[in-house]
Amino acid sequence: MKRRQPDFSRQPKRLQSYLDSLTRTVGHADRVVPLENYTKGLLLPLERKSVEPMAARLAPGNVRQMHQSLHHIVADAAWSDAALLKAVRDQVLPAMTRRHRLAAWIVDDTGFPKKGNHSVGVTRQYCGQVGKQENCRIAVSVSLATEQASLPVRYQLYLPEVWASDRKRCRKAGVPEEVRFQTKPEIALAQIRSLLKEDVPRGVVLADASYGNDHSFREELETLEFQYVVGIQSSTSVWPPGTAPLPPRTRSTPGRPASLLRRDKHHQPLSAKELAFCISPGDWRRVSWREGTRGTMHSRFTRQRVRVAHRDYWRSEPHPEQ
Repeated sequence: MKRRQPDFSRQPKRLQSYLDSLTRTVGHADRVVPLENYTKGLLLPLERKSVEPMAARLAPGNVRQMHQSLHHIVADAAWSDAALLKAVRDQVLPAMTRRHRLAAWIVDDTGFPKKGNHSVGVTRQYCGQVGKQENCRIAVSVSLATEQASLPVRYQLYLPEVWASDRKRCRKAGVPEEVRFQTKPEIALAQIRSLLKEDVPRGVVLADASYGNDHSFREELETLEFQYVVGIQSSTSVWPPGTAPLPPRTRSTPGRPASLLRRDKHHQPLSAKELAFCISPGDWRRVSWREGTRGTMHSRFTRQRVRVAHRDYWRSEPHPEQ
């Protein structure tokens, strides 16, 4: 069977149609051409996707003016990033899900190494790009994913507490007065709630231990009726299969109501790591999932139904099994 060749003659028209949908969201007509140029710059095969090399490629005979135009649309023009992301989503998501159903909402954060200390949000913190503590900025995002593609639909700069508590520094850097400190899980939950208000199709929420280890984050996902798969730290305490905290006493002890669950020295939860070491080797299964830079990616997995032990001594009912 002869494979159908793509019609490349339609590509310029498709790109212009895409750009037209974006420029309708930026408001003032003076922003249309700079936004189109910036988008085209992002598509160029450049090693660095910053304004300066883009300007040199887009307008080699007038680099200075192109640089000013691109810098203004990125740094100064008052357009809504949320509106622009929605315009992108309205076009891209139907194409993504035409052949593959939406599978997941991916919660993640991205670190950008940055020198100096004047850029908004920059401080010494863990940076995934370099795999260690580094001077960087971090953005929290939610992406929609099928088995073949993913699309970022929410993106917000994380403002560390050391920044948020220094209002003078924030004013100097142009941070709006209403912006206050939020943890990364709090930012992610706000992004998820806003997507629900826009009736975005649901998927399983995926997140690493930076989010999954936050008990409030997991509880809110349950309240919002999401299925989720999240990482946790090995120190997370759980009740092994078939166990739970002790039922409440029939009478209260000083300073403690009778209606709360109990533990004693012989009845304690285990850490996730301790539970893993209790599982027999035959109950683990080797799973491979894709090719990585060092060959096939694989690990050993098992599954157990457990109860989270997070502060259950202040509850009258144990956490449900998961």
